[in-house]
Amino acid sequence: MSRITDVSVRMLDIPVEVPRSDAIQAFTSQETPFVEIRTDDGLTGRGYTYTIGTGGSAVMALLRDVFAPQLPGQDARRIEAIWSALHGSTRATTTGALTSLALAAVDTALWDLKAQRQNEPLWIAAGGYRRQVPMYDTESGWLHLDADDLITGAQAMRDKGWSALKVKVGKPTMAEDLERLRAVREVVGDDVDIMIDANQAFTGAEALRRITAFDAAVGIAWFEEPLPADDVLGHVELARRTSVPIAVGETLYSPAQFRTYLNSNAAAIVQVDVARVGGITPWLKVAHLAEVSNVDVCPHFLMELHVSLVAAIPNGRYVEHIPQLTTLTRTHVEIEGDRASAPRTPGLGIDWDLDRVEELTIA
Repeated sequence: MSRITDVSVRMLDIPVEVPRSDAIQAFTSQETPFVEIRTDDGLTGRGYTYTIGTGGSAVMALLRDVFAPQLPGQDARRIEAIWSALHGSTRATTTGALTSLALAAVDTALWDLKAQRQNEPLWIAAGGYRRQVPMYDTESGWLHLDADDLITGAQAMRDKGWSALKVKVGKPTMAEDLERLRAVREVVGDDVDIMIDANQAFTGAEALRRITAFDAAVGIAWFEEPLPADDVLGHVELARRTSVPIAVGETLYSPAQFRTYLNSNAAAIVQVDVARVGGITPWLKVAHLAEVSNVDVCPHFLMELHVSLVAAIPNGRYVEHIPQLTTLTRTHVEIEGDRASAPRTPGLGIDWDLDRVEELTIA
């Protein structure tokens, strides 16, 4: 048995590693709700979720007032039952970001416990396909960076042996976006994949106009979030009219939403985010749904968790390189060239600095 005896919830404010901006927002604060679940077999599972500066207090209220009181006495091995019960107790806020973000903090802690009980690293417990996975870089491609900064970052990535990077688009004019993309292509050459990310900034007409020009100028590996995420029909039409793969998922909050995109041929790349979809339990369902749809998974952000999950599945194509927990952990993701290796230690494989966790606690 593995009965839950105690649950603690706190809010961390993690320093943002570098300035980050895209077409709709600046990443100035990383609110991080953090959950610890203890069981009667002496284990402690730790899980977390995040917001980009707003909404964290609402997530914390769900965790403290609704989810945490339901957990003591539960069998921590019954992850599906716990997830379903918690989800069902918040029907008024499903499907949506608040419930999914709060669920993710609990669910990742339960998976941490599961892998520890089995004395396995997460990548084995979740499937165990292969330990090493490719990465692509986003840190060198934020929207506020000018052409010179982009060139410096792209050259550094190329010198390290990376074969893929992402550039944010959504400048006021297409000419500005083209200038930045051409600068990157010139420095990295033709054998490096360039992905672009509009962060939902465009109308359907503008997305088609820009992707046509971008692809003709530099060749694009995928076009990420060209339109608002709830505009499924717009993505269907855009996918029909371009040969560039359309990538979606960082702002989808349930497996059913991914099913709609996949069944409509509106997504060629699935970017499911373990925090925003509600944890590892639904993340794996989305990944396997994508697998049977013959679609690759390239998740958004959270590289410290996603390295293990992408390693667990056969259709995991890339992990996104955006360090999130450097100031909060004693060890970091093992990267050699453009390959990351999933941790070998039992559990999530995140080596938390608990003194630093205490220091960064704000609520």
